[in-house]
Amino acid sequence: MPNAPAKKCLLGFDFGTAKIGIATGQTVTNTATPLNIISASDGVPNWITLAAILSEWQPDLIIVGLPLNMDDSESELSRRARKFARRLQGRFNIDALMVDERLTSREAKAACLKSGGRVLDKIDDIAAALILQSWLDNPQLGDKP
Repeated sequence: MPNAPAKKCLLGFDFGTAKIGIATGQTVTNTATPLNIISASDGVPNWITLAAILSEWQPDLIIVGLPLNMDDSESELSRRARKFARRLQGRFNIDALMVDERLTSREAKAACLKSGGRVLDKIDDIAAALILQSWLDNPQLGDKP
């Protein structure tokens, strides 16, 4: 019997300075699902809340969205997202990868409208699921924080 690929639990993050969207996913079905939105204060999350989520899900890998400019350059928010990923990795000893998140907020808003929601609805967890799904669809996309 050939070796089956290891089942992996993943968490995806859409980093923001006021809110951080979180999604869960796994490699058996290659699907991502919105999970939660947590508050942040100038980009600093409640680490106790994050520790509880990470303890509950016990992910094998963390995927964090990298907000790039349309010309592929990085911004201050890119630097802060990388810092967030490094902190997650260091505090919880879980590998982290960065994935280009351009246009995920726009796509999340469109998905929210399509399902009957309003654009004002919170979409950060949907954006996190889109970021995670993009990695599940193409694992070569990720790079180190």
